[in-house]
Amino acid sequence: MKNLHNFGYSGGIYLANPSYDEVQGVKVYPSIKDIPESIDLVIIITPARTVLSIVKDCVKKGVKCVIIGADGFAERDEEGKKLQNEITEIARHTRIRIIGPNTVGTVNTATGLVTAIYLIGYDKIKKGGIAFVAQTGIIGPQAMPYDDWGYGISKICDLGNKCDVDESDLLEYLADDSETKVIAMHLECITSGHRFLDVAKRVAQKKPILILKPGRTKESAKALMSHTGSLAGDQKIYESAFKQVGVIQVNSFKELLEIPTAFLCQPLPRGNRLSIITFTGGAGIMAMDIAAESGLTLAKLSTETNEKLFNIHPTLVGNPSDLGPLYAMNGESPYGAVIEAMLNDENVDCIFCVIVGGLLSADFYIQTLNEIKKPKDRPMTFWVYGPSSESNDQVCLELRNNGYPVYLDIETAVKALGAMYRYKTIKNWRRTI
Repeated sequence: MKNLHNFGYSGGIYLANPSYDEVQGVKVYPSIKDIPESIDLVIIITPARTVLSIVKDCVKKGVKCVIIGADGFAERDEEGKKLQNEITEIARHTRIRIIGPNTVGTVNTATGLVTAIYLIGYDKIKKGGIAFVAQTGIIGPQAMPYDDWGYGISKICDLGNKCDVDESDLLEYLADDSETKVIAMHLECITSGHRFLDVAKRVAQKKPILILKPGRTKESAKALMSHTGSLAGDQKIYESAFKQVGVIQVNSFKELLEIPTAFLCQPLPRGNRLSIITFTGGAGIMAMDIAAESGLTLAKLSTETNEKLFNIHPTLVGNPSDLGPLYAMNGESPYGAVIEAMLNDENVDCIFCVIVGGLLSADFYIQTLNEIKKPKDRPMTFWVYGPSSESNDQVCLELRNNGYPVYLDIETAVKALGAMYRYKTIKNWRRTI
């Protein structure tokens, strides 16, 4: 209840528990049936053995949706599995929809609806176009510092054990959600493979879908059974199926959380030719390796662009273009001029830029980038590094707040461009068939 108030939820809130008359000044009813008003959503956080009767009361009350936060179902033992199956049958034979069990529920940043049962240490999440869907509670705001990160988020949903609402339902919903621009999903298993592939194929033409599929090893696949009662399935089959329908697969939870930010504020690239602007030769070389692994190639700069770079300073000629030596010699940093030269090169499709936290201020980078006339088909991503984590975090947050996708690790910054290129090819490929 505190979370709902803190995040600005303005709808009616009713409590039901036979052991209390009042909590924090709010009246508590003995049961759902005793609440006089109609109810849209019920959040159940009682012991598993009591959940079935409460769900039945919700059906009688005409409740539209239930979120079951309780655990102790299919992920626990056979008795829990049987209980979960009984709840599933109720959902199948009535109009009620159920999320969970074993879930922290949902977040809707537009309304302030936050159903996590754990107290959250902050009271706002930046509104934006990323929707996160997962089969783990760590996707929730009680586990992730979304306020500090400054991501623009529309919806968050922990699917839990998926006794009713599953990933295909969420995809269909998010496809038509005007607030959602990119969908990021963590899926331990897929409920109905045929339905999911059909839905994902349609949705991927409207919005990018990024998926993290854990369970790549025998040990982790076995552990999934005790987490959400999920069977992992063959990873190679999943990978092949995802490619066929236009889903972009990521390899870590960090990538799932961070790569979508590039889709929000940058255009899709025309192709895969990458230019690199760096302050250190080592970073440029590492970026080249990551780029090749992400489906990108190093752009061959035009003669005109190399002449522009030479006129700025001879050490800047080539790709990667290294600003480090020039800054070390006389403190100059023609960052904007180099970026602008790259952006105007017809041989360049996307740009990876390095930022040194503490060397130049966030205001310098923001002003420089804002003054550049940017083509509509050349995305940029940025990696910030430096000796002060506080300074790096501040530069990262301020640039993100001004619409630039900035990352604290070089791999994600480059992989984000690779993901955007893959989505561009997905859209082009689907249009031709």
